[in-house]
Amino acid sequence: MKCPFCQHEETRVVDKRDIKNITRRRRECLKCKKRFTTYERIEVELKVIKKDGSRQDFDIGKVKKGIEKAIEKRQISSEQVEKIVSEIESEVYKISKGKEIESKKIGEIVMKKLKKLDKISYIRFASVYREFADIEDFKEELKNLIRLKNG
Repeated sequence: MKCPFCQHEETRVVDKRDIKNITRRRRECLKCKKRFTTYERIEVELKVIKKDGSRQDFDIGKVKKGIEKAIEKRQISSEQVEKIVSEIESEVYKISKGKEIESKKIGEIVMKKLKKLDKISYIRFASVYREFADIEDFKEELKNLIRLKNG
């Protein structure tokens, strides 16, 4: 593993943690002594069934980009994003049994996690995912959120 600071090729693992299907390693460069974190994920060939019926490889990076767009300018840490992305990825693999999953189901999982994390981010994501046509769609979703909060 190359050090991202000095490019030295020798590092040592200071700490290792397994979080669901991700291994987090805290490393230290043997030359410059700076520390950095690496993440290892298990990759399984999983296909996503799109709305039009086409299939493509599951890419957790796309999910993360969608979440990052939704949380833009919100007080949400990168650790919270990593945690939610990890939870989504685990749930997707569990539900699909490592074979296929509909994009609709992935969107629902993301919305469920965002709703718990931050209501504004949830609305932002839902507006794109559900393709809100006008302000009435927003109002209806907001009513549902308020009803859940109060009920």
